[in-house]
Amino acid sequence: MTELEFIDQLKKLATHPAARGLCDDAAVIPFGRHKLVMTHDMLVEGVHFLPEADAADVAWKLVAVNLSDLAAKGAKPMGVLMGYSRGNDDIWDAAFVRGLKEALASFSVPLLGGDTVSSGENGRRTMGLTAFGEARGHIVPARSGAAPGHSIYVTGNIGDAWAGLQLASGTAQAADFEISAALLKAHNRPAPRLEDGRALSPLVSSMMDISDGLLLDASRIADASNVRMEIDLGEVPLSEPFVAVFGESEDARMKAATGGDDYQLLLTASPETVLPTKLTKIGQCRAGSGVSLVQKGEEVGLPASLGFVHA
Repeated sequence: MTELEFIDQLKKLATHPAARGLCDDAAVIPFGRHKLVMTHDMLVEGVHFLPEADAADVAWKLVAVNLSDLAAKGAKPMGVLMGYSRGNDDIWDAAFVRGLKEALASFSVPLLGGDTVSSGENGRRTMGLTAFGEARGHIVPARSGAAPGHSIYVTGNIGDAWAGLQLASGTAQAADFEISAALLKAHNRPAPRLEDGRALSPLVSSMMDISDGLLLDASRIADASNVRMEIDLGEVPLSEPFVAVFGESEDARMKAATGGDDYQLLLTASPETVLPTKLTKIGQCRAGSGVSLVQKGEEVGLPASLGFVHA
């Protein structure tokens, strides 16, 4: 069975209202006058990070990707629990702990517990993190609130992490050191948009973080909200380092829109809503379903894959 088919089986078990039908990035539980938001993500060697990746960067990414889910709910991080499978490389493990310490300090979030196991002599390194945070007020945005006529926005730039992966894996090169460093940082050390998420959460109609690719994650909002997400490929924001290496052709923009690992926020809001952070409008919600692409007023065909999907 595919990953989606497996998740469909799990949905039959996740009947508590806090689970949101397993159709969102986090569980949401009433917590006094506020809401407790909980999420869990895992990283697997060779799937989510290269075997030769720096252990400190892997630790940073483990924390960042989980906090990014909290950002999409407007939640302030309260703590994390970690599960970690150790191999037989003490140097790697020590570097991981150093990176974990740096990430926890940078995001001001405490490690509160977890579990460690052995992955065996030849086992893949695998680690998971449960992050929980507090969302103030009663509005915790989901994927399901978008409506026809609402505008589609993103924070930051799209595609830098994908570009950094191409450099890290040796499939592309950057002539300039500063350009290479910027793209590699986007891949190795993403920055969850926690402050933006808290500022935006009371005002948006839907919001999630971009982890598996802009187009694929847009399709998830489309499915949850029963709308069509029409995205203008020409409006997808690209950074100067990305353009310096890959250009801004339709093909380059498509790679940016499907590459994933951006950890920017993708959101929808009524066009009359004044939003308090810097955003780029990339499209509009319309009646219908799924995702469609336009550029310079012309329809653009969808790629064979909208983003990263586990087999």
